[in-house]
Amino acid sequence: MPPTAAPSPASRIRVGSAPDSWGVWFADDPAQVPWQRFLDEVAAAGYAWIELGPYGYLPTGPDRLRAETERRGLAVSAGTVFTALHRGPAVWEETWEHVARVATLARAVGAGHLVVIPSFWRDDRTAEILESPELTAEQWRHLSTGTERLAREVRDRFGLRIVVHPHADTHIDGEANVERFLDATDPGLVNLCLDTGHYAYCGGDSVRLIETYGERIGYLHLKQVDPAVLADVVAKGIAFGPAVRQGVMCEPPRGVPALEPVLAAAAKLDTDLFAIVEQDMYPCPPDRPLPIARRTRAFLRGCGL
Repeated sequence: MPPTAAPSPASRIRVGSAPDSWGVWFADDPAQVPWQRFLDEVAAAGYAWIELGPYGYLPTGPDRLRAETERRGLAVSAGTVFTALHRGPAVWEETWEHVARVATLARAVGAGHLVVIPSFWRDDRTAEILESPELTAEQWRHLSTGTERLAREVRDRFGLRIVVHPHADTHIDGEANVERFLDATDPGLVNLCLDTGHYAYCGGDSVRLIETYGERIGYLHLKQVDPAVLADVVAKGIAFGPAVRQGVMCEPPRGVPALEPVLAAAAKLDTDLFAIVEQDMYPCPPDRPLPIARRTRAFLRGCGL
């Protein structure tokens, strides 16, 4: 009897997409596609996993959401929450109210993660400066201890793992701040959602981060940036929202970073990972997302996923 072939390490990476790839940034916005169309099209594009997106975009009743996803062959990998934990204990109650609402729904529909996005230091639509882009030493302490507390509470109360998402125009963005954050937090509690596009947007090298802090990579968002648009964004100090409208995020393989080496590095971690396609496109014409999603899924199959 011939030996059974060992599974490829890449087989432990589960591929999905998210409302963001359909131009969805808000719970309710007439510029966005209806949630029913998103679910229909993400399934038609060949994905099996989705994220919740902004709370309230998809149905918030667990029974209805489960029925709507299951009949399309979809499952939920994560919910998303927004936090400003660097502001200290004064924001905890407000933060927890938001987190608990999302975590309750995420757990009820079988998700295992919460993606935690830090607050923006400038408005992502108007570019208004909201606070300093640099944190003080005290604010860094608030951020690290607050995130650990959040991770512990979410784990103990909901059985979910948090993954913190480095993001453009936030205090956890490029290489220096990501490493400072990781070095200041407990690896048993706090891991990263590595968004390849945002990390490149902020000058980071995803492969190097995986190779250096591999044990802290708990989740992936797959995204690319157009280097020509990014150069203009950086030169002019353009905020993230207007940069997206300029097309700074592009479909693979047209941008950077190259995803093949990123996925190869992630496969070497030999751990279960979600890799969720998240191509920021807000706003966008309603007929644009599906063809891009299909091409992207075909590209990822070519990468072994």
